[in-house]
Amino acid sequence: MKRTIYLFLAAFVACFSAGAQNLSLSTVVIDPGHGGTDPGAVSRDGKTYEKTLTLDIAKMLSDKIKAECPGVKVILTRDKDKTVALNDRAAIANRVNADLFISIHINSTVKSSPNGYSVHVLGKSSKKDRDLFAYNMDVCKRENSVILLEDDYTTTYQGFDPSDPESFIFMQLMQNSNLEQSLDFAQMISESLKGGPIGANRGVWQDPFLVLWKTSMPAVLVELGFISNSTDLEALKKSSERDKLAARLCKAFKKYKTKYDGSVALDVEVEAPAAKPADKPADKPTEKPEVKQEEKAKSEAAASGVRYGVQIFAGSRKIDPRDRSFLGYTPVIIDTGKLFKYIIGVEPSIEKAREQLTVIKEKYPDAFLVKIEGETAVRAK
Repeated sequence: MKRTIYLFLAAFVACFSAGAQNLSLSTVVIDPGHGGTDPGAVSRDGKTYEKTLTLDIAKMLSDKIKAECPGVKVILTRDKDKTVALNDRAAIANRVNADLFISIHINSTVKSSPNGYSVHVLGKSSKKDRDLFAYNMDVCKRENSVILLEDDYTTTYQGFDPSDPESFIFMQLMQNSNLEQSLDFAQMISESLKGGPIGANRGVWQDPFLVLWKTSMPAVLVELGFISNSTDLEALKKSSERDKLAARLCKAFKKYKTKYDGSVALDVEVEAPAAKPADKPADKPTEKPEVKQEEKAKSEAAASGVRYGVQIFAGSRKIDPRDRSFLGYTPVIIDTGKLFKYIIGVEPSIEKAREQLTVIKEKYPDAFLVKIEGETAVRAK
């Protein structure tokens, strides 16, 4: 009973916050890979195209999210067989201020044995013992090579050449402030797809996909099996199996949304504790209430070890605190085990941290407020 009441209250607070503070997951963009003049990967018999499979699965996923999460706005980067540039796919998501971006693809290789699904987020290779340019580059080159079909792509993509490994160097230096949430969602997708139509789980990867680099929100790219593998292809060709894949993606989405919206409820619960009895007016008759509250917050923060700061980015590699990218700030670095969070403007009270956020966002537009407690940092209101 208590759990039911809490879930109801959490859902209520999340819904209220969505309207009042725009902190809920209200818009998702689904990107069916390839399309139009770009067929994507093609089956060995030449009869099945990646662009057809991705569009069908994307539409199924869209319908399921609309049915099971009525408050969420779902946008497709394409709803028919047409060409959409990589820049435009990301631009669509950025233009509508999407809270999540899901790019759907089907993998392929020259060998017929590789099979299974994988989930990718922006970044360096996840394998510490393997060179980024030597590992998984075939997939990256293939998915990025669609820009070669665009007019004047060297200007549009600042000289990026998907066939030249050196073009990926600049992407290693990009730090994604949404990486933590992207990794969370990627893990949820990976777990949700287990036991489904595509059997093998190839895991979660960090790779330099242009479509992910251009987005300004948590984003993942899913490779739902290999069109070059007969077993995977047999499943992908069946509408009922594609529907199952869409259902599992929807399940992961709902789990992520619950965590995303629920974090707001948790923040409210933690940051708004029951008020302690106020001091008698006679104790300090001339003291301003806001000054008293600030001093109280500082003393409580000092006692509990709670601080607030501004997270400017997160990454899979540790950066020297003296690096120029910190623009003179000395960061607090939180190691989560998956990635490093870089936090500046740390203050004992959330009010002071908010003041820092206003200044810091001028230099780091994607920065956001976090609550630091011990060795952890979570997003704050």
